[in-house]
Amino acid sequence: MSTDTHRIAPHDEVREDHESRRVSAYRDDALGSLDATGVAEEIRAGRISAVEAVEAAIARVAAVDGQLGATTVLDSDRARRRAAALRPGAGAPFAGVPTAFKDNVHVAGLPMRMGSDALPDRPATDDGAFVRQYLSTGVVPVATTTCPPFGWTATTERPGGRVTRNPWGTGYSSGGSSGGAAALVASGALPIAHGNDGGGSVRIPAAACGLVGLKVSRGRLLGDPTTDQTPVPIVVNGVLTRTVRDTARFLAAAEDHQRARKLPRVGLVEGPADRRLRVGMMIDSPLVQATDSQTREAVEGVGRLLDGLGHDVDDVDVPVPAFFKTDFEDYWGLLALASAKQGRRLYGDGFDAERLDPFTRGLAARAKKRLHRAPLYLARLAAVGPASQRLFPDVDVILTPTLTHTTPRIGYLSGDLDFETHFERLPQYVGFTPLHNVSGQPSISLPLGRTDDGRPIGVMLSARTGQERLLLELAFELEAAAPFATLG
Repeated sequence: MSTDTHRIAPHDEVREDHESRRVSAYRDDALGSLDATGVAEEIRAGRISAVEAVEAAIARVAAVDGQLGATTVLDSDRARRRAAALRPGAGAPFAGVPTAFKDNVHVAGLPMRMGSDALPDRPATDDGAFVRQYLSTGVVPVATTTCPPFGWTATTERPGGRVTRNPWGTGYSSGGSSGGAAALVASGALPIAHGNDGGGSVRIPAAACGLVGLKVSRGRLLGDPTTDQTPVPIVVNGVLTRTVRDTARFLAAAEDHQRARKLPRVGLVEGPADRRLRVGMMIDSPLVQATDSQTREAVEGVGRLLDGLGHDVDDVDVPVPAFFKTDFEDYWGLLALASAKQGRRLYGDGFDAERLDPFTRGLAARAKKRLHRAPLYLARLAAVGPASQRLFPDVDVILTPTLTHTTPRIGYLSGDLDFETHFERLPQYVGFTPLHNVSGQPSISLPLGRTDDGRPIGVMLSARTGQERLLLELAFELEAAAPFATLG
């Protein structure tokens, strides 16, 4: 096993250069421009080997990571051994496909730092449940990827200027908290990578980096010891991909490992359905400021596209409780307070609270002052799931922006920013995604919009609990009608 640290570009580089700089890892090698399904098919047919695919990924990551800052630990030697040990014709759907895990799950033999300097640099002894589930699909991890401290924020920027940059414009955020995974997949360095989502952390970087990001129903996939014991289970695991078929194939393969018995089976979704849907469109969040003009235009364009495809699209007001925003913020702070005060129990004896970042400290301090409200907000958040069917008034799917405004520049949500400014800006950016984490419902971000200068804008579709199949069928239809742009 080898490790690596990043040299992040200094802050005094010319902003205009970063804003216009795109970073692509695509080249004429074993991976080519293939998605994960395509790589797996090439390996299965014997046209390339798993070793060649993994070597190409290792080289691509090395080529772009100095510009993107997307990895925390390189696991190249073990990846080579795993690839070499694969039997020709191995049956797992993604056998030999290179990938990466986000640095906030237990991966045996690798440290889990959760983006924080406060956690010990100690290898995990065992794989977490989701890690085992993902490995069962045949993927070969080559690295772990960056996230902001504890995944609290919507960008991947840590204190001291340690940032993960967006390959569509390196002056911009890659989103968060799965920003390292998104940067590697969008750049073409990897065809697929793990992410997880506790308030939008798969869908936000998918929107920022032009990817497919599915947040599954609560209980659909297995968890990790870091998140399994929270009072309101808001975090779900998943992947970031460049194609709908990769997300669909991953979900089917994960189900083969262990099915969620309380939810309807998804199965392998391979294309759109014939059924025409009732789509409710909501462009402004009921919780925060109005959506900006470029994002609004992207959602309206998808509404027109769906209408042209024969779906029934109407404006809708989703009855989100007025208290939801404050309750979610209080719960978010409660989790930070637990991390700060119980770090040694949660993360090991090497945990050092003195090294916590400004945002975690601020969240924890705010939560401590508001701890008397915990019984109320925990009860109300727990009740959102059972009441969530009312969020779908006479429609099958709800269409919204993924985010309320286009991807911000690096520094807007800096890891060094004072807490008050960071806390004010963040909810105004993520006015749509947290609701599904509390309700437990599935939603998917698709790269169906573009800014005036060509960067991605995500558009989100959400459905009732257990209806991932419906979302994937609609996503296939939209991808065919408006193919997603890539850097390849």
